[in-house]
Amino acid sequence: MGCLIALVALLSPRLAFALLWLASDRVSIAYESDVVPIAGLIFLPWTALVYAVVYAPVRGVSALGWLFVAVAFLADLASYGSGARGRRQRA
Repeated sequence: MGCLIALVALLSPRLAFALLWLASDRVSIAYESDVVPIAGLIFLPWTALVYAVVYAPVRGVSALGWLFVAVAFLADLASYGSGARGRRQRA
């Protein structure tokens, strides 16, 4: 199941996060309520996906895990920035 989620994440992080949420309990373990994962699904899909994957039930997120979350956050910001640049170039 993990390899399938990883392959889908290359195409669409939102779809991969939704599949992870439906097919496993990783999202419900990582997030206490449903509000934050829904907001992550809409606004920061890479960050929400990586946080759910690196979260450990007993310890939380390790230092290396936070590094992965930070890289995912930068990927989300880069996707928003490249979208804005593309809209400016078309106009």
